[in-house]
Amino acid sequence: MMNTVIDTNIVVSAALSPKGNPAKILNFILDNDEMQLFYTTKIFNEYKKVLSYERLKIDAETQNRILKNIVIVGILIEPPQSTIPMPDETDRVFYDTARASGSILITGNTKHYPAKPFIVTATDFLSKLENG
Repeated sequence: MMNTVIDTNIVVSAALSPKGNPAKILNFILDNDEMQLFYTTKIFNEYKKVLSYERLKIDAETQNRILKNIVIVGILIEPPQSTIPMPDETDRVFYDTARASGSILITGNTKHYPAKPFIVTATDFLSKLENG
């Protein structure tokens, strides 16, 4: 079983480009019994808010499908807050959720996080899956 946390930029990229790597990752996690997705109320609310940005033009059906599947498949937790210095404080909840759940954090921007081996890009995550 592989535990995962997905940064908002991956979820949004998956919605915008259904054939891109972020969509492959999201679909793989949501459809695979060997994968477990963790999220918090704050993470879910951020997904919901950003997916609904009018400038992104993500249709309501796509937004609802993604959010519904996250709720069905994912595990809602509320991790303790860490005190590690963060390059981007708004991303602390993703870091803390990954730490608390023993997950890999998949993001499009590793610069928002401390350099830790469990924080990977979409490309790195796909390579890890392909190479076992």
